[in-house]
Amino acid sequence: MIRILHVSASTREASSRSRIAADMVLARLRESHPDQSIVERDLAARPLPHPDVGFVEATALPPKARTEQHAHSLALSENLIRELELSDLLLISTPMHNFTVPSVLKAWVDHVVRPYRTFQLSPEGKIGLLRPQPVLVISACGGGFMDDMPGETPRTTGKQKDFLTSYLRYVLAVIGLTQVQVLRLEHQNAPSAGDITDEINSWADQVLDQLEL
Repeated sequence: MIRILHVSASTREASSRSRIAADMVLARLRESHPDQSIVERDLAARPLPHPDVGFVEATALPPKARTEQHAHSLALSENLIRELELSDLLLISTPMHNFTVPSVLKAWVDHVVRPYRTFQLSPEGKIGLLRPQPVLVISACGGGFMDDMPGETPRTTGKQKDFLTSYLRYVLAVIGLTQVQVLRLEHQNAPSAGDITDEINSWADQVLDQLEL
C-alpha cells in the first residue's frame, strides 16, 4: 500500500488554487495507485500551536535527559513526525504569503524539524534521519517570480523573489528529504488568471511518471 501524507495550508477552500491543484494530483495518484491511503493534515482547518517554552527546552535536550514533562511538551511533535515517517510520499500544497510559507506551515515545519529526532548534529553539519521519500510541493502565488535576482527589488522589477521554494527545499533536506519537485502557480490574483488544469496536468505528466513508489 502506498501511503500519502497531504499537508495543506490554504485558508481558502473551494477557491484555493493550491487545493484545486493538489486534488487533481491526488486524483491522478489514486488512478495510478489504487491501493493508496491518504492522510490529510489540513493546517488551516486545524492550526498547530507554535512552539512554546516547554517545546523549546525539550528539543534542546538529548532524549535521555528529558523528563516526563518534556515528553508531554513533545507529544504533538512526535505524532506529526510519525505521520511523516509512515508516509511514502509527501504532498505539500500552500499559498505564498509575503514571499514565503504561511505561518501555519511554518509551525508544522517547527514541529517536525527537531534535533535528536529528525536530524542529528555533526562536525560537518546537520544529518537528516528520516527515510528518503519523494516530496511534491504545489505553491500558489499572487504575482510573478524570478529565481535569481541579484540587486533587484520589487520596486525595480515586475518580478519578485521566491523564498518559499528555496526554504522548503533546504529545510526538508535537513531532515533527509531531498527528492523535492515543485509546481509554482504564478499570477493567481491577476484578473486574467484562468483555468490551471493544463498547467497542472503538464507538470503531473512529467513528475508522477518519475516517482519511485
